[in-house]
Amino acid sequence: MTPAPENADQALPKDKGLVVFDLDGTLLDTHVDLVESLNYTIAALDLEPVTYDNLTHLVGQGARVMIERACNLQGHPLTSDEVPKLVERFVAHYNANMPGHTEPYPGLVAAMERLKASGYRLAVCTNKLESLATGLIGKLGLTHYFDAITGGDTFEYRKPDARHLTGTIERAGGHVSRSVMIGDSINDIAVAKNANVPSIAVPFGYSDVPVSSLDPDMIITHFDELTAELVEMLFRKSAAKVAV
Repeated sequence: MTPAPENADQALPKDKGLVVFDLDGTLLDTHVDLVESLNYTIAALDLEPVTYDNLTHLVGQGARVMIERACNLQGHPLTSDEVPKLVERFVAHYNANMPGHTEPYPGLVAAMERLKASGYRLAVCTNKLESLATGLIGKLGLTHYFDAITGGDTFEYRKPDARHLTGTIERAGGHVSRSVMIGDSINDIAVAKNANVPSIAVPFGYSDVPVSSLDPDMIITHFDELTAELVEMLFRKSAAKVAV
């Protein structure tokens, strides 16, 4: 039997694992542009605009659901015939104005640089339409960081369905046993649980409840805290749970 190396890190492959990010409210602060495009969309129905305070109750399931929730909030439940044109109106406005006011959260780029330098792959798993996600990330010059970017229409299923996350992991060339999900909402923490992947929650996003109530494996309040050591600790804890 070959003895284990004295330095455990030497036993790790060059590709150490995969860190998967949610997009809106996790990677990127998109709230201004989401509200602007959403209000432009529902103005077609002469509805009152929504505000940032409403946003946490609206986002998380993609453009279609966000529009439907906003219209319900303003007392105008949509018929099935109304939805496609409104989604088209939203997508056109959002596309035409990206990146707008959107920007990465503080410390994000430095954190991704650290992780990439340490041998980790990165990916995005969002319920936002894939074309909007890839377009926005591209406009911000961040595409090269990611081995996969999947959206709410990439597969036939979306978060919190485990297959959205496991499909993203597969596309990125990762493995479930060495992947972690980072997000700001119940869908992100739930998809991680459903896929048996450890989770990190951030409290600065768009959750309508305290992220501590979602029972993530870890909470970080700034991306300065996202280090290779933290990721490895979560991998070890996850492996220990499986061993039990």
